[in-house]
Amino acid sequence: MGLFDGLARESTYISAIARTLIGMHGVKPDSSHTIVDIVEAQARATPHGIAFYYLDSSLSYAALDAGANRVAHWARNAGVRRGDAVALLMENRPDYVICWLGLLKVGAVAALINTNLRGAALAHSIAIAEVRHAIVGEELAQAYLEALPQIDSRPSGWIAGGALQGMENLDAALASVCTSAADRAWREGVTCKDKAFYIYTSGTTGLPKASNFTHLRMLYMMHGFAGGLNAKARDRMYNVLPLYHSAGGVCALGPALLTGGSVIIKRKFSAHEFWDDVHRYEATLFQYIGELCRYLLNAPSAKFEHDHKIRAITGNGLRPEIWKNFQERFAIPKIVEFYGATEGNVSMLNYDGKIGAVGRVPSYMRAIMTTRIVKFDIEHETPVRGTAGFCIECAADEAGEVIGRISDEPGKTFDGYSKQSDTQKKVLHDVFENGDSWFRTGDLMRRDGQGYFYFVDRIGDTFRWKGENVATSEVSEALGVVAGVKETNVYGVTVPGMDGRAGMAALVSGPGFDVAKLADALAGNLPIYARPVFVRLLPEIEITGTFKQRKVDLVKDGFDPSMIRDPLYWLNHATGRYEPLTRDVLAAIEAGRVKL
Repeated sequence: MGLFDGLARESTYISAIARTLIGMHGVKPDSSHTIVDIVEAQARATPHGIAFYYLDSSLSYAALDAGANRVAHWARNAGVRRGDAVALLMENRPDYVICWLGLLKVGAVAALINTNLRGAALAHSIAIAEVRHAIVGEELAQAYLEALPQIDSRPSGWIAGGALQGMENLDAALASVCTSAADRAWREGVTCKDKAFYIYTSGTTGLPKASNFTHLRMLYMMHGFAGGLNAKARDRMYNVLPLYHSAGGVCALGPALLTGGSVIIKRKFSAHEFWDDVHRYEATLFQYIGELCRYLLNAPSAKFEHDHKIRAITGNGLRPEIWKNFQERFAIPKIVEFYGATEGNVSMLNYDGKIGAVGRVPSYMRAIMTTRIVKFDIEHETPVRGTAGFCIECAADEAGEVIGRISDEPGKTFDGYSKQSDTQKKVLHDVFENGDSWFRTGDLMRRDGQGYFYFVDRIGDTFRWKGENVATSEVSEALGVVAGVKETNVYGVTVPGMDGRAGMAALVSGPGFDVAKLADALAGNLPIYARPVFVRLLPEIEITGTFKQRKVDLVKDGFDPSMIRDPLYWLNHATGRYEPLTRDVLAAIEAGRVKL
């Protein structure tokens, strides 16, 4: 890198940091100024400005605020008060934001439920938030009703967008409430350090965990992305990511809501419609995950893939091997890759577009950005400690676990989960000195000599597939109740040309097991991304001397039928069944002719 290139990168980095810090001025834990106040101010300043585009409709800032006021009045009438949680189970549409914004107006907490969950996982997610009410989109009402019997303290279900026996009609209730502005006294005492959301993560324990997502964290993330993208009121963010997660539901919304810009909401991602939408709505930004980029790159040429107004994109998981091709093919001027966990205190943005990097901590920012990489023992899955008992920071280009120092400073807190026991599992004590505490990301990374960080892999049993965390224990539990399944060992395997790791299950089966019925048996208990892509039938599962199942050799074996004598199967989504994995099928998968 030449001198001028280096100066340009440094200038880009410093400018983005400055914009972010200026935007966050005044965002403090004890402040009562939240996203509610920001949207209300925007509705007063530019009432006719478009907040959301959706299908063939648009929603102004005035209409967004008015809709949220109705939800606030409904919530008060339903007995919802400050600190109460209300579950929100709904696919992407402007009503989703209207609902959580209205709940925040009364000081409540919105539990943002993953729309892919079914059965026990869905019931668990609702139950751990201890909600008395659940707002459910009509498209998910049946899934909610099926999960309801598994919840001990059953909440009142309010269906939005339709009517269904056994549920209250939210649309009718909203039509009957007062349309005046929500009383600010309803959220009296709420500050930025209070919870705004429960956002769910699989973590490493199986069933979803509810992470505590504060107003402060929301504003920090929103300002971070607005600053990194240099967002303006004229920008339009195209968002195909789910609103129940922090990436699509916070990061993608921030650049618009903080500036008076617009968000183009898509119900679900479609590679076929992507560039048509970007052109039609005149999008200037979009949020991605790595798999989305790969889908677009593998798709046939689209009419408008160059005829667009995109000036920058942001997201995570864009792999180095496709980065340059993706940027050149679709004429993307700027890519802002980021790293961060919903519940964690480690976050960074690759402001200057360094290919493959997820962010940077230059030497002059180390005192402010307390993110470090420590030596890690892969076999025992624990950080390495030296003779003095402290962790050891990795050298340049050495892989280790990424950790973030926990303190009371804004952006460095760890708010944890709804269960204290889950919180403690993510905290590392006495790391570099006695008494310090650091958040464990569970991710392996390396950094180069210039301070750029590069993602290496997830630690432990949890792996990422289709942009979601998959916990092997949850999958094992679902497999364990299938007729004829005696033992299970679940792990992730790398698929050539695809991001993340695909789920694979090694099974020991007995009488009553029918692989042809396996897919149907799992459908009611696992979201589609968590169902094993590959299945291997074994006569027995090897265990260690401490009765732990061995995964290392299974992961190394992979799923090549020419190398494995055991019966192998793959989940064919076209037929909805597990079918024999042959050499021809494997060749089609590796060539990208078959989608997993």
